[in-house]
Amino acid sequence: MKRYCIPERDAARFVAQMEDVLDLYALPPDPLRPLVCMDEASKQLLGDAVEPLAMKPGVPKREDYHYARGGVRSLFMFFAPHVGWRRVASSARRTREDWARQIKRLVDEDFPQATVIRLVCDNLNTHAIASLYQTFPAPEAHRLARKLEIHYTPRNGSWLNVAEIELSVLGEQCLKRRIPDGDTLDTELAAWEARRNQDHSVVRWQFTTEDARVKLRRLYPTV
Repeated sequence: MKRYCIPERDAARFVAQMEDVLDLYALPPDPLRPLVCMDEASKQLLGDAVEPLAMKPGVPKREDYHYARGGVRSLFMFFAPHVGWRRVASSARRTREDWARQIKRLVDEDFPQATVIRLVCDNLNTHAIASLYQTFPAPEAHRLARKLEIHYTPRNGSWLNVAEIELSVLGEQCLKRRIPDGDTLDTELAAWEARRNQDHSVVRWQFTTEDARVKLRRLYPTV
């Protein structure tokens, strides 16, 4: 158990939530019940304090090590691995209201045809039905809640969230450089999102519940 930093008392809960997510990934795609994984990250905005030297043939772009801080933006990633669709949005905050408004957009704009959205996310306190009721009038919160089937990844099990993989791709392809302000960030995110969606880039999850019972047997409580 020490290898995974999971206390003995939490082992059963970890295993139950892990198998729930793995079983979900193994289900066939259903257009009326789409699988969507969501995760959050942040991006520090940095501008150039000194104008960089432009790239020339045989010479890369050169930047001075001094920079201007522009604050931090929160990133919300929604990723449907079966269909190769993703949406990433930035926000000045990451409160309950911010999450709730992203969920409303997911339900009403991204998947309006869905009867229910099977949403995988972590146990952050903002990722809860209560956030909808805190943000919207009760009838609207109730309507949105009925469209969600939330599956939480276990604590210390963020690797189970496919959206984390997509955030890693975003970081490498788009965010691994200085971005000075929120408007520029939003423009870059939109361009990256459009390209990835046009390519229908998917994730083919291979790790199954059966694999977990063999490879992670140390996590399973002994009866």
